[in-house]
Amino acid sequence: MKIAIGADHAGFLLKESLKRELARLGHAVADHGTGTQESCDYPDFASAVARDVAQGRADLGVLVCLTGTGMAIAANKVAGARAVWGASPDQVRMARAHNDANVLALGAKYTNVEAASAMLESFLGTGFEGGRHQRRIGKIGAIERADCAGPDQEPNT
Repeated sequence: MKIAIGADHAGFLLKESLKRELARLGHAVADHGTGTQESCDYPDFASAVARDVAQGRADLGVLVCLTGTGMAIAANKVAGARAVWGASPDQVRMARAHNDANVLALGAKYTNVEAASAMLESFLGTGFEGGRHQRRIGKIGAIERADCAGPDQEPNT
């Protein structure tokens, strides 16, 4: 798989560890930065990763900032991105299976390398179940289309 990855300064070190893990597992990695621990703005990296995933240039995305929250919020502004904040391997598995989450956001302050690796493994190893869950993903898409319609346009539902 091709995985897009990004982090701000607070998530840089954990991102670098996850990049090595992804490479070890045989995945192609598109690193959208940052490349240092110098202060920077997380929305820049969240949008780049989310766009890669939403536009099909990457299969999945991984984001890291201090808490993971800002990254998830910013990524979810991109139509087609379904970012989830990672709390545990089981929660991440459910997000993939039921919500077709395609971007994993992690908080470096709350997630050590071992926990992040376990969540990454769950994220990569779980597929979307479809079925009744597909109907719900369709409704999320309808919300995106309605909210992305311009002021002179009818929502595209």
